[in-house]
Order: sequence, then structure tokens, then C-alpha cells
Amino acid sequence: MQRRGKGKPKYRAPSHKYLARAKFPPIREELMVGEVVEILHDPARTAPLMVIRCDDDFYALPAPEGIMVGSQVEIGSGAHLRAGNVLPLGEIPEGMDVFNIELVPGDGGKIVRAAGLSAKVMAKEEGRVIVKLPSRQLKVLNPRCRAMIGVVAGAGRKEKPLLKAGKVYHILKAKAKVWPRVAARAMNPVDHPMGGGKRRHKRKKTTSKRAPRGARVGSIGARRTGRKKGGKK
Repeated sequence: MQRRGKGKPKYRAPSHKYLARAKFPPIREELMVGEVVEILHDPARTAPLMVIRCDDDFYALPAPEGIMVGSQVEIGSGAHLRAGNVLPLGEIPEGMDVFNIELVPGDGGKIVRAAGLSAKVMAKEEGRVIVKLPSRQLKVLNPRCRAMIGVVAGAGRKEKPLLKAGKVYHILKAKAKVWPRVAARAMNPVDHPMGGGKRRHKRKKTTSKRAPRGARVGSIGARRTGRKKGGKK
């Protein structure tokens, strides 16, 4: 939606409900050892959060499968290869499942964080590590980028069917996503570039790639539109 973000209350993200930023601690030379003191549900994400206490500091990270309250979590170089521990990619053996991976060393973890996801370390070369993402895309990363061992908890959350539309409404309302979605041409012209005209298109659906954000709707930079007609093969 064009108006999604910091705009009107209807489209504003309910950040006051979010528990914490799920990020790794800053990079340190010594190995950090913490204890899982609580596992929480966060409306901001699909995976549960585990709260880790290291000395007098508390950190929140996505919980892996098999973790429980009282488990120990090691963060840093030299940690054991156990679910929930955080290591640099250069120290993780090939074929191991990882998640919450950093794109730049020290950014706290950016990708593979949704429930039930995991990536796989495919190969290690001089100065780089190749990781296979859940989309099957291969990504080349710095070996000093950190990642968590295991699979994100919460897998199978989509297996239970949504038996009525009201259930979908309440699920999406917690994330401040507007639902149900109204068709663009059913809106008024003030609400959408394709609105107005009694549901008739008054303008082309194709839009330039260089159009401003408010006009980047429809078929953006499309080479062609419509159905392909039969012809010579």
C-alpha cells in the first residue's frame, strides 16, 4: 500500500507492541556465554524470541528449534556447534543449517529470520563463504559474518487452516496490515492513481521505472502486457 509507514493511524505500524530488536551483541574477542531466561511471542515477527542473560546484560534473538528456558547459548568465536549458538561463518562446517545471518560483520543479523527457515553453508573459499538461502539463491558473504546454528522455531504455523475470514483479519491487524485489500480501480482518484471512473481504467496500467513513488503502481517497467496471441513458434 502506498500509504503504509508513518502516515495516518490506520496505516501506521504498531511499534509500541513490539518487544525488542532481535540483534547479536557487538563483536567481542572473548567468548560470551549466556542463559535463556524466557521465550516470548513477539507480534512483530513470526518466530518466537528468546531472552538471553549475559552477565548483567539482556539480549533478544530468534529462538531455534529445540531451545528451552535454562539452556546455555554461546556467542563468539570458538563456540560449540550447538543449536542456538552464534559463530562466524568461517568457523561453521559445510552442510550445517544456519539462520539469522549477518550481511556485514557486526550488523546484528539481517536475513533468514522467519519461522521455520534455515540456510545452509555450501562452500568456503579464501576470503568468502557461500550460503544457500531458503529461496535456493546462493549468496557470497564475508567469513567474519556471524550466524546462529539450527532452524528458526515456529515451523508449521501455516499448517492449521484459517477457517473464516475473521481469523485472517485479527492476525493481520496485529501486524497493522490493511485487510481486506480494496481493488485499486474501486477507490476514489484521491486514494489511488487507478481510482475513479466507475471501475473503468482511464489511464494506462504500465508505469515507468523512473516514476515517483506515488505513481509506481501497476505494471512497473513492463515490456509488454496482455495475453500472448498465437503465432509462429
